[in-house]
Amino acid sequence: MASFRYKAVTPAGETVEGRMEADSLDHVIARLQEQGNVPLEARDAAGGGALFGGLRRKPLAGAALVAFTEQLGILLHAGLPLDRSLQMLLELPEGERARRVVERIRDRVRGGSSLSRAMEEEHGLFPKLYLSMVRAGEASGALDAALARLADYLARARKLRDSVVGALVYPAFLLFGVLGSLVLLLAFVLPQFVPIFHDMGVPIPLVTRVLMAIGSFLHDWGLLLLAALVVLGLWMAARMRDPDRRRGFDARLLRLRLLGPLLLKVDTARLMRTLGSLLKNGVSLLAALGIARRVVSNRELSEALVPAVEAVKGGDSLSHALAAHTGFPRLAIQITAVGEESGTLDTMLLRAADTYDGEVKSAIDKMLAALVPILTIVMALLVAGIMLSILLPLLSLTGSIQ
Repeated sequence: MASFRYKAVTPAGETVEGRMEADSLDHVIARLQEQGNVPLEARDAAGGGALFGGLRRKPLAGAALVAFTEQLGILLHAGLPLDRSLQMLLELPEGERARRVVERIRDRVRGGSSLSRAMEEEHGLFPKLYLSMVRAGEASGALDAALARLADYLARARKLRDSVVGALVYPAFLLFGVLGSLVLLLAFVLPQFVPIFHDMGVPIPLVTRVLMAIGSFLHDWGLLLLAALVVLGLWMAARMRDPDRRRGFDARLLRLRLLGPLLLKVDTARLMRTLGSLLKNGVSLLAALGIARRVVSNRELSEALVPAVEAVKGGDSLSHALAAHTGFPRLAIQITAVGEESGTLDTMLLRAADTYDGEVKSAIDKMLAALVPILTIVMALLVAGIMLSILLPLLSLTGSIQ
C-alpha cells in the first residue's frame, strides 16, 4: 500500500487534510466519498513537495475549458459512453495542447479511472471547483447534467471577464500612450531647451523650472526609478501573502466608496452561482458552503463566512446566517430566504447570481464610460501644461529680441 495526501470538504462543511494508506488514488477518492466527503485534492505523499509547489501548470485556458465541458456534456446527454465521447472530442478541440489533454484523459478512462480522477492526474490543469462538481455529478449519476451546469457557470464567468477586459483595452492604450508621451517630453524634449534658455539669459518661469527638474530626474534616474517600482511591487505582493495583512487590505477595499460596492457584488455573484451549481449537482449545503467559501476572492468576506457556516451547522437557516455574520447585500439574502421557504434554494441562488452579474456589468460600463473622457481631459491638460512651460520662455525670448 502507498501513502497519499488528501484534502476534502466534510458533510459539516469543514475542510480537512490528512494522509491515507490505500492501493491507489481511486481508492482514496472512493473512501472519502463513502464517508460523505467531497474530495478537493488527492496526491501521492512521496511526490510533488513544497519545493515544486509553484511550478504547477496553470488551469486550462477559459475558452478551451468551456468548449470541452459543453461538448462532453452534450455527447453524454445523447447517450454515448464516456470513452467514446472523449474519443469524438479528440477532433474538436482547437490546438495541439487541448487535444493531448483529452487524449490522456481518454486513455485513463479506458484504463478504469473515473473522469474526475483522470482530470485530477493532470495536476492543476483543471480547477479544484471544477473537479468537485464533476465528482458530485458522478456520485449522483447525472454527469451530463452536471457538465451542462458547469459549462454554463464557466461561460458566464468568462463572458463577464471578457466584457471587462474588452472595455478596458481603449482606456489602457490611452493611458499608456499619453503617459509615454509625457515621459518623452519631460525626459528628452524639454532638456534640449535648457542650454538655449541659459545661453540667451531668458528668465525661466517657476513652472518651467519645476518641469525641467522633473525631466532631468527622469532622464538621469528613470531606469532606477522603474526598477525601484518593480521591487516595491514584488515586496507588496510578498506582504499580501500574509493572511492577516491580506484580510486587512481587503477590508479597506470594501470600504471604498466606488470600488467597494462593486467588489462586493462581484463576490456575491460568485458565491451565489457556486452554491447554486453545487446544490443542483447534489452536494449538501454544508459541503457546498465549504467549497464556495474558497472561491470568494475577498479575504474579509471569505473569513466572515466561517461563523455563518458554523451557524448553519447548528441548525440556522442559510439566509439568517448570512444576514447575521456577513456583509453580503440585503437583496441576495432576501432571495436566499425566498428559496429556502419555497424549497428552490438552488434555483433562487442562481437567479441571484444572474442579478448581480447584470449589476456588475452595468456598473463597470458606467465607470468606463466616465473614465475615458476624464482620462482624455486630464492628459490633455498635462500635455498643454508641458507645452506652455516651453512656450513661455520662448515668448519671452521673442519679446526681448524684438
